[in-house]
Amino acid sequence: MRQTARFAIAAIALACSVVTASTSASADDTIRFGAILPLTGPGAVIGTEQMRGIQFATDKANAAGGVRGHKIEVVFEDNQAKPDQSILSFNKLADLQKMPLIFTAYSGPSLAMAPLATRKKVLLINAGAQADKLATASPYLVNTLPTIGDEVKAISRYLAGQGKKQAAILYENDAAGIAGRDDYVKYFPETGGTILAQEPTAFGQTDYRPALLKLADAKPQVMLVSITAGLLQMAQQYKQLGLKFTVAGTTFFSDPDTIADPSSEGFVHTQVRIDAPPALDAEFKKKYGVPMEFFVKQYYNAMQIVLTITDHLLAEGKPLTGENMHDELFKIGKFQGLIPLEFKTNTATVPLDINEMKGGKDVTIKQVSSE
Repeated sequence: MRQTARFAIAAIALACSVVTASTSASADDTIRFGAILPLTGPGAVIGTEQMRGIQFATDKANAAGGVRGHKIEVVFEDNQAKPDQSILSFNKLADLQKMPLIFTAYSGPSLAMAPLATRKKVLLINAGAQADKLATASPYLVNTLPTIGDEVKAISRYLAGQGKKQAAILYENDAAGIAGRDDYVKYFPETGGTILAQEPTAFGQTDYRPALLKLADAKPQVMLVSITAGLLQMAQQYKQLGLKFTVAGTTFFSDPDTIADPSSEGFVHTQVRIDAPPALDAEFKKKYGVPMEFFVKQYYNAMQIVLTITDHLLAEGKPLTGENMHDELFKIGKFQGLIPLEFKTNTATVPLDINEMKGGKDVTIKQVSSE
Protein backbone atom coordinates (compact mmCIF):
# COMPACT_ATOMS: atom_id res chain seq x y z
CA MET A 1 0.00 0.00 0.00
CA ARG A 2 1.30 3.43 -0.87
CA GLN A 3 1.96 5.76 1.97
CA THR A 4 1.65 9.51 2.05
CA ALA A 5 4.91 11.23 3.02
CA ARG A 6 4.51 14.50 4.86
CA PHE A 7 7.90 16.02 4.73
CA ALA A 8 8.16 19.05 6.96
CA ILE A 9 11.84 19.54 7.57
CA ALA A 10 11.51 19.25 11.34
CA ALA A 11 10.04 15.81 10.92
CA ILE A 12 12.79 14.74 8.56
CA ALA A 13 15.65 15.78 10.85
CA LEU A 14 15.20 12.81 13.16
CA ALA A 15 17.53 11.08 15.56
CA CYS A 16 20.87 10.02 14.16
CA SER A 17 21.31 6.58 12.64
CA VAL A 18 24.22 4.87 10.94
CA VAL A 19 24.51 4.90 7.15
CA THR A 20 25.28 1.39 6.01
CA ALA A 21 26.91 0.68 2.66
CA SER A 22 25.92 4.09 1.34
CA THR A 23 27.52 5.29 -1.86
CA SER A 24 26.52 8.90 -1.19
CA ALA A 25 27.85 9.41 2.34
CA SER A 26 31.53 10.28 2.57
CA ALA A 27 33.88 9.81 5.48
CA ASP A 28 32.53 12.97 7.10
CA ASP A 29 29.01 11.52 6.86
CA THR A 30 27.86 14.27 4.48
CA ILE A 31 25.36 13.10 1.87
CA ARG A 32 25.98 14.68 -1.52
CA PHE A 33 23.68 15.13 -4.49
CA GLY A 34 24.21 16.97 -7.78
CA ALA A 35 22.36 19.64 -9.76
CA ILE A 36 22.96 20.55 -13.40
CA LEU A 37 21.29 23.90 -14.12
CA PRO A 38 21.69 26.95 -16.41
CA LEU A 39 23.49 29.40 -14.11
CA THR A 40 24.84 31.59 -16.92
CA GLY A 41 23.48 32.44 -20.38
CA PRO A 42 19.86 33.13 -21.46
CA GLY A 43 18.43 30.63 -18.96
CA ALA A 44 20.32 31.99 -15.97
CA VAL A 45 17.38 33.85 -14.42
CA ILE A 46 15.34 30.67 -14.15
CA GLY A 47 18.39 28.56 -13.31
CA THR A 48 19.26 30.84 -10.41
CA GLU A 49 15.72 30.48 -9.05
CA GLN A 50 16.03 26.71 -9.29
CA MET A 51 19.40 26.70 -7.53
CA ARG A 52 18.06 28.90 -4.72
CA GLY A 53 15.09 26.61 -4.20
CA ILE A 54 17.36 23.59 -3.79
CA GLN A 55 19.84 25.42 -1.58
CA PHE A 56 17.15 26.98 0.61
CA ALA A 57 15.64 23.57 1.34
CA THR A 58 19.10 22.12 1.96
CA ASP A 59 20.06 24.90 4.37
CA LYS A 60 16.83 24.48 6.33
CA ALA A 61 17.37 20.72 6.59
CA ASN A 62 20.94 21.15 7.78
CA ALA A 63 19.94 23.83 10.30
CA ALA A 64 17.51 21.30 11.79
CA GLY A 65 20.22 18.67 12.14
CA GLY A 66 20.27 17.17 8.67
CA VAL A 67 18.62 13.90 7.72
CA ARG A 68 19.04 11.44 10.60
CA GLY A 69 22.11 13.37 11.69
CA HIS A 70 23.74 13.56 8.25
CA LYS A 71 24.38 16.92 6.62
CA ILE A 72 23.23 17.39 3.02
CA GLU A 73 25.33 19.05 0.33
CA VAL A 74 24.35 19.79 -3.27
CA VAL A 75 27.10 20.25 -5.88
CA PHE A 76 25.96 22.63 -8.63
CA GLU A 77 27.15 22.46 -12.23
CA ASP A 78 26.44 25.18 -14.84
CA ASN A 79 25.28 23.75 -18.18
CA GLN A 80 24.17 27.08 -19.76
CA ALA A 81 21.06 25.11 -20.86
CA LYS A 82 23.26 23.27 -23.39
CA PRO A 83 22.84 19.50 -23.93
CA ASP A 84 26.52 18.84 -24.68
CA GLN A 85 27.69 20.64 -21.55
CA SER A 86 25.06 18.77 -19.57
CA ILE A 87 26.52 15.42 -20.63
CA LEU A 88 30.00 16.49 -19.52
CA SER A 89 28.64 17.63 -16.16
CA PHE A 90 26.60 14.46 -15.72
CA ASN A 91 29.62 12.23 -16.31
CA LYS A 92 31.64 14.30 -13.85
CA LEU A 93 29.03 14.02 -11.11
CA ALA A 94 28.08 10.40 -11.77
CA ASP A 95 31.46 8.84 -12.51
CA LEU A 96 33.97 10.93 -10.57
CA GLN A 97 31.87 12.08 -7.61
CA LYS A 98 29.53 9.06 -7.49
CA MET A 99 26.33 11.09 -7.14
CA PRO A 100 23.25 8.82 -6.90
CA LEU A 101 20.84 11.65 -7.71
CA ILE A 102 21.02 14.79 -9.88
CA PHE A 103 18.55 17.63 -10.26
CA THR A 104 18.01 18.75 -13.84
CA ALA A 105 16.14 21.45 -15.78
CA TYR A 106 15.30 22.41 -19.39
CA SER A 107 14.13 19.83 -21.87
CA GLY A 108 17.11 19.55 -24.21
CA PRO A 109 19.67 18.95 -21.44
CA SER A 110 17.36 16.58 -19.56
CA LEU A 111 16.69 14.50 -22.67
CA ALA A 112 20.41 14.37 -23.45
CA MET A 113 21.20 13.01 -19.98
CA ALA A 114 18.31 10.53 -19.84
CA PRO A 115 20.07 7.60 -21.60
CA LEU A 116 23.08 8.04 -19.33
CA ALA A 117 20.83 8.01 -16.28
CA THR A 118 19.32 4.72 -17.42
CA ARG A 119 22.68 3.09 -18.07
CA LYS A 120 24.34 4.32 -14.87
CA LYS A 121 21.22 4.11 -12.68
CA VAL A 122 21.42 7.71 -11.51
CA LEU A 123 18.09 9.25 -10.54
CA LEU A 124 17.33 12.51 -12.40
CA ILE A 125 14.79 14.84 -10.77
CA ASN A 126 13.26 17.37 -13.16
CA ALA A 127 11.10 20.11 -11.64
CA GLY A 128 11.21 22.63 -14.49
CA ALA A 129 11.27 21.10 -17.99
CA GLN A 130 8.08 19.97 -19.74
CA ALA A 131 8.74 18.49 -23.20
CA ASP A 132 6.41 15.53 -23.77
CA LYS A 133 9.35 13.20 -24.49
CA LEU A 134 10.49 13.60 -20.88
CA ALA A 135 7.64 11.35 -19.76
CA THR A 136 9.18 8.29 -21.45
CA ALA A 137 12.85 9.26 -21.89
CA SER A 138 14.16 7.09 -19.05
CA PRO A 139 12.82 5.14 -16.07
CA TYR A 140 15.40 7.09 -14.07
CA LEU A 141 14.07 10.52 -15.10
CA VAL A 142 11.13 11.65 -12.98
CA ASN A 143 9.17 14.86 -13.50
CA THR A 144 7.48 16.72 -10.65
CA LEU A 145 5.30 18.79 -12.99
CA PRO A 146 3.12 17.85 -15.97
CA THR A 147 4.40 17.68 -19.52
CA ILE A 148 3.61 20.56 -21.84
CA GLY A 149 0.93 18.49 -23.58
CA ASP A 150 -1.21 18.37 -20.44
CA GLU A 151 -1.08 22.15 -20.14
CA VAL A 152 -1.74 22.73 -23.84
CA LYS A 153 -4.86 20.59 -23.63
CA ALA A 154 -6.10 22.67 -20.69
CA ILE A 155 -5.42 26.09 -22.23
CA SER A 156 -6.89 24.97 -25.58
CA ARG A 157 -10.14 23.92 -23.90
CA TYR A 158 -10.29 27.20 -22.00
CA LEU A 159 -9.74 29.30 -25.15
CA ALA A 160 -12.38 27.36 -27.06
CA GLY A 161 -14.83 28.10 -24.29
CA GLN A 162 -14.02 31.78 -24.69
CA GLY A 163 -14.73 31.66 -28.43
CA LYS A 164 -11.07 31.96 -29.47
CA LYS A 165 -10.96 29.61 -32.45
CA GLN A 166 -8.43 31.26 -34.82
CA ALA A 167 -4.83 30.95 -33.59
CA ALA A 168 -1.23 31.66 -34.54
CA ILE A 169 1.80 30.07 -32.84
CA LEU A 170 5.02 31.73 -31.67
CA TYR A 171 7.50 29.06 -30.62
CA GLU A 172 11.13 28.63 -29.62
CA ASN A 173 13.16 26.52 -32.01
CA ASP A 174 14.45 24.09 -29.36
CA ALA A 175 13.22 20.92 -27.66
CA ALA A 176 10.81 22.67 -25.30
CA GLY A 177 9.48 25.16 -27.82
CA ILE A 178 8.98 22.61 -30.59
CA ALA A 179 7.21 20.25 -28.17
CA GLY A 180 4.78 23.03 -27.27
CA ARG A 181 4.27 23.93 -30.92
CA ASP A 182 3.53 20.33 -31.84
CA ASP A 183 1.03 20.04 -28.99
CA TYR A 184 -0.77 23.24 -30.02
CA VAL A 185 -0.98 21.88 -33.57
CA LYS A 186 -2.44 18.64 -32.25
CA TYR A 187 -4.74 19.73 -29.42
CA PHE A 188 -6.02 23.17 -30.39
CA PRO A 189 -7.85 21.84 -33.50
CA GLU A 190 -9.41 19.12 -31.33
CA THR A 191 -11.35 21.87 -29.56
CA GLY A 192 -12.69 23.19 -32.88
CA GLY A 193 -9.91 25.71 -33.48
CA THR A 194 -7.74 26.44 -36.51
CA ILE A 195 -4.00 27.18 -36.67
CA LEU A 196 -3.51 30.05 -39.15
CA ALA A 197 0.26 30.59 -38.94
CA GLN A 198 3.46 29.63 -37.11
CA GLU A 199 6.72 31.52 -36.50
CA PRO A 200 9.92 30.20 -34.84
CA THR A 201 12.32 32.18 -32.65
CA ALA A 202 15.78 31.39 -31.29
CA PHE A 203 16.44 30.58 -27.63
CA GLY A 204 17.52 33.81 -25.94
CA GLN A 205 16.27 36.01 -28.78
CA THR A 206 15.34 39.60 -27.84
CA ASP A 207 13.77 41.01 -31.02
CA TYR A 208 10.36 39.46 -31.64
CA ARG A 209 8.97 42.21 -33.87
CA PRO A 210 9.44 40.45 -37.26
CA ALA A 211 7.77 37.26 -35.99
CA LEU A 212 4.95 39.18 -34.30
CA LEU A 213 4.21 41.18 -37.44
CA LYS A 214 4.13 38.04 -39.59
CA LEU A 215 1.72 36.36 -37.19
CA ALA A 216 -0.43 39.49 -37.03
CA ASP A 217 -0.87 39.35 -40.81
CA ALA A 218 -2.80 36.10 -40.32
CA LYS A 219 -5.34 38.01 -38.19
CA PRO A 220 -5.58 35.49 -35.32
CA GLN A 221 -7.86 35.82 -32.33
CA VAL A 222 -5.16 34.36 -30.09
CA MET A 223 -1.39 33.84 -30.24
CA LEU A 224 -0.29 30.58 -28.63
CA VAL A 225 3.21 31.02 -27.20
CA SER A 226 5.82 28.33 -26.53
CA ILE A 227 9.01 30.10 -25.43
CA THR A 228 11.11 29.66 -22.28
CA ALA A 229 13.15 32.88 -22.36
CA GLY A 230 12.57 36.47 -23.50
CA LEU A 231 8.92 36.65 -22.46
CA LEU A 232 9.18 40.21 -21.13
CA GLN A 233 10.75 41.50 -24.35
CA MET A 234 8.07 39.75 -26.37
CA ALA A 235 5.30 41.28 -24.24
CA GLN A 236 6.74 44.79 -24.52
CA GLN A 237 7.14 44.53 -28.28
CA TYR A 238 3.60 43.12 -28.62
CA LYS A 239 2.37 46.24 -26.80
CA GLN A 240 4.57 48.62 -28.81
CA LEU A 241 3.21 47.21 -32.06
CA GLY A 242 -0.36 47.83 -30.88
CA LEU A 243 -1.43 44.21 -31.31
CA LYS A 244 -4.84 43.26 -29.93
CA PHE A 245 -5.14 39.47 -30.17
CA THR A 246 -5.13 37.45 -26.94
CA VAL A 247 -1.77 36.02 -25.87
CA ALA A 248 -1.88 32.56 -24.27
CA GLY A 249 0.68 30.14 -22.91
CA THR A 250 1.64 27.72 -20.18
CA THR A 251 3.49 27.74 -16.86
CA PHE A 252 6.55 29.35 -18.46
CA PHE A 253 4.52 32.58 -18.40
CA SER A 254 5.17 32.58 -14.66
CA ASP A 255 7.80 35.31 -14.90
CA PRO A 256 7.50 38.00 -12.19
CA ASP A 257 8.94 40.80 -14.36
CA THR A 258 6.49 40.05 -17.17
CA ILE A 259 3.53 39.78 -14.80
CA ALA A 260 4.38 43.16 -13.24
CA ASP A 261 4.78 44.89 -16.63
CA PRO A 262 1.67 46.63 -18.08
CA SER A 263 2.48 45.14 -21.48
CA SER A 264 1.27 41.72 -20.31
CA GLU A 265 -2.20 42.88 -19.26
CA GLY A 266 -4.73 40.23 -20.31
CA PHE A 267 -2.22 37.43 -21.03
CA VAL A 268 -3.69 34.04 -20.03
CA HIS A 269 -1.89 30.81 -19.24
CA THR A 270 -2.04 27.51 -17.46
CA GLN A 271 -0.18 27.40 -14.16
CA VAL A 272 1.01 24.48 -12.07
CA ARG A 273 -0.47 25.26 -8.66
CA ILE A 274 2.13 25.63 -5.93
CA ASP A 275 2.06 27.88 -2.88
CA ALA A 276 4.48 28.75 -0.11
CA PRO A 277 3.27 29.46 3.43
CA PRO A 278 3.71 33.17 4.29
CA ALA A 279 6.29 32.42 6.97
CA LEU A 280 8.39 30.35 4.56
CA ASP A 281 8.15 33.04 1.88
CA ALA A 282 9.19 35.70 4.41
CA GLU A 283 12.18 33.60 5.49
CA PHE A 284 13.29 33.18 1.89
CA LYS A 285 12.84 36.89 1.15
CA LYS A 286 14.92 37.81 4.19
CA LYS A 287 17.73 35.59 2.95
CA TYR A 288 17.68 36.39 -0.77
CA GLY A 289 15.89 39.75 -0.97
CA VAL A 290 13.17 38.50 -3.33
CA PRO A 291 9.94 36.47 -2.90
CA MET A 292 9.76 32.73 -3.59
CA GLU A 293 8.93 32.70 -7.29
CA PHE A 294 7.55 29.70 -9.15
CA PHE A 295 10.79 27.86 -9.94
CA VAL A 296 12.14 28.48 -6.43
CA LYS A 297 9.05 26.74 -5.07
CA GLN A 298 9.28 23.92 -7.60
CA TYR A 299 12.85 23.03 -6.73
CA TYR A 300 12.36 23.60 -3.01
CA ASN A 301 9.50 21.11 -3.24
CA ALA A 302 11.60 18.69 -5.30
CA MET A 303 14.31 18.80 -2.65
CA GLN A 304 11.70 17.95 -0.02
CA ILE A 305 10.90 14.81 -1.98
CA VAL A 306 14.58 13.89 -2.09
CA LEU A 307 14.97 14.49 1.66
CA THR A 308 11.97 12.28 2.33
CA ILE A 309 13.35 9.45 0.19
CA THR A 310 16.72 9.80 1.88
CA ASP A 311 15.13 9.63 5.33
CA HIS A 312 13.19 6.48 4.42
CA LEU A 313 16.25 4.68 3.05
CA LEU A 314 18.41 5.58 6.03
CA ALA A 315 15.67 4.38 8.38
CA GLU A 316 15.61 1.06 6.50
CA GLY A 317 19.42 0.76 6.51
CA LYS A 318 19.59 0.73 2.72
CA PRO A 319 22.42 2.33 0.71
CA LEU A 320 21.67 5.62 -1.04
CA THR A 321 22.06 4.40 -4.60
CA GLY A 322 20.21 5.80 -7.59
CA GLU A 323 18.37 2.51 -7.96
CA ASN A 324 17.22 2.47 -4.33
CA MET A 325 16.17 6.12 -4.45
CA HIS A 326 14.18 5.46 -7.62
CA ASP A 327 12.43 2.45 -6.10
CA GLU A 328 11.70 4.25 -2.83
CA LEU A 329 10.13 7.21 -4.64
CA PHE A 330 7.57 4.94 -6.28
CA LYS A 331 7.10 2.92 -3.11
CA ILE A 332 6.11 6.11 -1.28
CA GLY A 333 4.03 7.30 -4.26
CA LYS A 334 2.28 10.28 -2.69
CA PHE A 335 3.99 13.39 -1.34
CA GLN A 336 2.38 16.35 0.40
CA GLY A 337 4.66 19.39 0.45
CA LEU A 338 4.06 22.82 -1.08
CA ILE A 339 1.87 20.97 -3.58
CA PRO A 340 0.29 17.49 -3.47
CA LEU A 341 2.07 15.11 -5.84
CA GLU A 342 1.33 11.55 -6.82
CA PHE A 343 3.62 9.40 -8.93
CA LYS A 344 1.61 6.82 -10.85
CA THR A 345 4.11 7.13 -13.72
CA ASN A 346 7.42 8.99 -14.09
CA THR A 347 5.44 12.23 -14.36
CA ALA A 348 3.57 13.40 -11.26
CA THR A 349 -0.11 14.23 -11.22
CA VAL A 350 -0.55 17.81 -10.00
CA PRO A 351 -3.34 20.42 -9.93
CA LEU A 352 -3.46 23.11 -12.65
CA ASP A 353 -5.01 26.57 -12.79
CA ILE A 354 -5.90 29.01 -15.56
CA ASN A 355 -4.40 32.40 -14.73
CA GLU A 356 -4.79 35.88 -16.22
CA MET A 357 -2.38 38.77 -15.77
CA LYS A 358 -4.32 41.71 -14.36
CA GLY A 359 -3.00 44.94 -12.86
CA GLY A 360 0.51 43.58 -12.34
CA LYS A 361 -0.73 40.36 -10.68
CA ASP A 362 -1.22 36.80 -11.87
CA VAL A 363 -4.83 35.99 -10.98
CA THR A 364 -6.34 32.49 -10.97
CA ILE A 365 -9.61 32.51 -12.91
CA LYS A 366 -10.27 28.77 -13.15
CA GLN A 367 -9.05 25.52 -11.59
CA VAL A 368 -8.50 22.44 -13.72
CA SER A 369 -6.62 19.13 -13.44
CA SER A 370 -3.45 17.88 -15.10
CA GLU A 371 -5.08 14.50 -15.81
